[in-house]
Amino acid sequence: MSGTAVARTPAPPGTPGEVLRALIVEDSSSDVELMVRELGLGGFEVSYNVAQSEAEFRALVRANSYAIVLADFSLPQWRGLEALRVLAEEELDTPLILVSGTVGDLSAVECIKQGVSDYILKDRLARLPAAVRGALEEQRLRQERKCAQDDLAQKAHELARSNQELEQFAYVASHDLQEPLRMVAAYTELLAERYQGKLDAQADKYIHYAVDGARRMQTLIQDLLAFSRVGRQEMELSVVNFENVVDLAIANLQTAIVENKVVIKREALPSLAAVQSLMVQVFQNLISNAIKFRSSSTPCIEVKAEKSWGGWMFSVADNGIGMAPGYCEEIFVIFKRLHTQQEYTGNGIGLALCRKIIERQGGKIWVTSEPGKGSIFRFTLPGATTG
Repeated sequence: MSGTAVARTPAPPGTPGEVLRALIVEDSSSDVELMVRELGLGGFEVSYNVAQSEAEFRALVRANSYAIVLADFSLPQWRGLEALRVLAEEELDTPLILVSGTVGDLSAVECIKQGVSDYILKDRLARLPAAVRGALEEQRLRQERKCAQDDLAQKAHELARSNQELEQFAYVASHDLQEPLRMVAAYTELLAERYQGKLDAQADKYIHYAVDGARRMQTLIQDLLAFSRVGRQEMELSVVNFENVVDLAIANLQTAIVENKVVIKREALPSLAAVQSLMVQVFQNLISNAIKFRSSSTPCIEVKAEKSWGGWMFSVADNGIGMAPGYCEEIFVIFKRLHTQQEYTGNGIGLALCRKIIERQGGKIWVTSEPGKGSIFRFTLPGATTG
């Protein structure tokens, strides 16, 4: 059964002349006519088909596109609510409104939970046009949300691919630059050894600039390689004793620690699943920064760890020069520096590397600081204490 009913009142705002394609699940022709009449009085021009069994319903939704399904709660051959299952199986996001004289409040609530857009009692059909408009608006919003989510997922995928390509480029470029730069550095150092003091002061200064520039470029390329490797390598976690991690970091910085008379205090540290070599790099970078940006006081560094929700939080605190709170996020951006090369050496990769290492292992890193009051770097790692 099918038909078309023309509205005698204007079409809804924003849809002039638009025909409402409806599939009605109903075994009473008089009830079908009443529903179509109410929709017409409510401003809809309706084109409809009628189904009385699951087979008819499935065939019609496969052959046609409907804006709305109006279904009786109970039919002799099947329940109108089962139309929801068919719509899901056919992967159709078509709103369904129950129109029935038998559904009670409890049943109606259960139907809404299962995905019915609304329910209308047959003795209150005047509410049907508003229910249809509400269901269509919900569908529109749902589809807009899905489009936005799909668009966001696509952009995230493109960004991830772009980052991967950028890391690959940085790795290849840095790797290929090492050999010619090694040659430049070697010959400039040889030039300095052989001719230092044999030429005029201006020449000595130029040679010094060349040697210093080559060394800094070598350090930059090595750090870039380390940064790109973290993004490319698989995180093969194993049980790591963080006491040993800090021991290794301190051993690597022993010369700077002794020269600057650094005092390092530490509390008991846990064993967690992590990548040991990368965690040594994190602590080494944080402790090295604390030494570099020391104040006039004796450098004092405190290393702690405490349980946090879902894992552990580590902290490295110092009594150095500190920084304005507004810079506490910027310093984790690659190549971001707060001081000139003349004031403090470095290339602005260390903290960016720390963040990448921590985030690749499922954690977060941040800093709190004030000028003249030192800094506290904190980072989290997931997981319970192991062993």
